[in-house]
Amino acid sequence: MFTRRDILRATALGLAASACSGSQSSTSPVPTKQPSPPPKKKILILGGTGFLGPATIAAATARGHTVTIFNRGKREKFRPLEIEVEHLFGNRDPDLPADDEKGPDGKLLNPNSTPKGLEQLVGRTWDCVIDNSGFYPRIVKASAELLSKNASQYIYISSISAYDGAPAAGGDETSKLATLKDPTVETMGDQFQNYGGLKVLCEQATSAAFGERACIVRPGFIVGPGDPTDRFTYWPIRAAKGGDMLAPGSPSDPLQWIDVRDLAEWLVTLAENGTGGTFNALGPSQPAKWGDVLQACVDAAPGAKLVWIPTDWLQKNDSAEEDSFPIWVPPTGEMAGFHRWNNDRAEAAGLQFRPLADTVKTLLAWYPEDVKKRVKITAEQIEQAKAKGKEPPKGPPPDQLRAGPTMEREAELIAKWRASTGQ
Repeated sequence: MFTRRDILRATALGLAASACSGSQSSTSPVPTKQPSPPPKKKILILGGTGFLGPATIAAATARGHTVTIFNRGKREKFRPLEIEVEHLFGNRDPDLPADDEKGPDGKLLNPNSTPKGLEQLVGRTWDCVIDNSGFYPRIVKASAELLSKNASQYIYISSISAYDGAPAAGGDETSKLATLKDPTVETMGDQFQNYGGLKVLCEQATSAAFGERACIVRPGFIVGPGDPTDRFTYWPIRAAKGGDMLAPGSPSDPLQWIDVRDLAEWLVTLAENGTGGTFNALGPSQPAKWGDVLQACVDAAPGAKLVWIPTDWLQKNDSAEEDSFPIWVPPTGEMAGFHRWNNDRAEAAGLQFRPLADTVKTLLAWYPEDVKKRVKITAEQIEQAKAKGKEPPKGPPPDQLRAGPTMEREAELIAKWRASTGQ
């Protein structure tokens, strides 16, 4: 096959020969007509400043599209966007102002502040809306109904958690969805038990407003640079520290994820094509093997030695939950199919995946720099809270990983396992 460079070079050589001989060789390759680039789109992102938002802005602007973001304007005070785009302000809740800060009594400090609700979206038109900050159906319904009159497409970012469990052999987009006893609830629940059901209701609100113009995207674990959870990041960073590294479960356990940059690029593709429908968004094409993933982390920063500890032993020692070892989920019981979701529909719609090594390498470069930002932001937030007479924000130390066991806990488990098995 000829690359575009080959064709241009061969054509130039053919034209030069023709100028000398008075005729063009009949064997000269004929350039093929290149497909027209997709039309430039006006894209509105509801949110846009967290994790997926900046990646989507980067992908969209790189491909020549115009981006507008809509949010309260709070996060940017601490983490300004690296790419300048149009910024509209307001609140996803139509009843609240952008400044929705509450006092100790639970009441708004500035109830009459502006702009309020969705008012800055009124009368504006966009080709595509990407909603990556909708968690409650009442709020998603408000934006979807308002924008249905002036937008051609609404892409709602849901979650693989929208399903009511995972079929053991892996499920597809037709699998049973989660439900809620109280569809009006607006809390996630003390164990986040309402999250999946709320996502389903948000999907339904989107579809009711946009019909076939609605696109529902259900990602699994979103990973990569910018991830504030450190769930996948834990593994390459831990490997870089060297020494005995606890590897939970079995090397053959399945694993799925999606790099935020791949998801962002695909969202732009969906916008360019005006795609509707429902899609699982996770990869790779076939579930990866957990052992290959951990080995890729070790290969990127040699020095760690994997110590495999079986699932049943970890279960007996209260260390076989996802909270204990992030991303990894034991493929047993009702979770047997969690990392085996079918993604054929998304791949047919253009979703592509970068090599795992690229994600790992990028995280190793990104994390140390982000830690510096976390330390700086935490200090700023503490000072801001003091100035307002409030309690400082709670959370793990900003210079430590936000997921995964401590080195001390990991060493304790390895020593206990070795003692119990005589290894």
